[in-house]
Amino acid sequence: MRVLVLGGTGEARALAAALHEHPGHQVVSSLAGRVREPRLPVGEVRVGGFGGPDRLAEWLVAHHVDAIVDATHPFAERISASAVLAARAVGRPLLVLRRPGWTSRSGWHWVDSLDQACAVATSLGERIFLTTGRQGLAAFAGSARWFLVRCVDPPDPPLPARARLLLDRGPYTVDGERALLREHRIDVLVTKDSGGSLTSAKLDAAEEVGLPVVVVRRPAPPDAAVVESVDQVLAWLRR
Repeated sequence: MRVLVLGGTGEARALAAALHEHPGHQVVSSLAGRVREPRLPVGEVRVGGFGGPDRLAEWLVAHHVDAIVDATHPFAERISASAVLAARAVGRPLLVLRRPGWTSRSGWHWVDSLDQACAVATSLGERIFLTTGRQGLAAFAGSARWFLVRCVDPPDPPLPARARLLLDRGPYTVDGERALLREHRIDVLVTKDSGGSLTSAKLDAAEEVGLPVVVVRRPAPPDAAVVESVDQVLAWLRR
């Protein structure tokens, strides 16, 4: 069985490693190419977009793909939607692998968009720690607040006028995050509900020091079956 894994997450890398060790499967991992130095999975890897659902459908047929696993980031809406349409068009089974979201804590403020996140965060404090990734920062560009913006790669403009850019990649520690919050006198943390443990230390640190946290809800999941673990994917492939 030849399996296409739409990846870029730790779960996708774990799945690729498991399939690479399985004699009955060939795995191709596809990365969007938005990170300059991504963590690469084992096995065959392609980098770059497909060009929409029609082109993805053509690629599936041309490369003899038997099954697709969407293990992209929970906020990667475009490729997830394309995968659903392409799989249906060519009659290939599709499964979505998504890590569970975070459980709400005291002091959390849930919002549906980055625009709402900006409105709520700026009402809560003057110095804001943005950990929403390098895309969508334009939602905060018009604010007069001070921002600490943490990304893996440099973001495209526009950025807030008063901002310090911190290029860093997880995993992070609670001690390190607590020190960062205190060093920059952070009043509010803004994040997306990415889930998982790779970047959750900031949540523990914020809770310890009593900071409010603004959390952007996940978009609606794709119109496909969804599981939460690599073992569930392997069981699905066996069936």
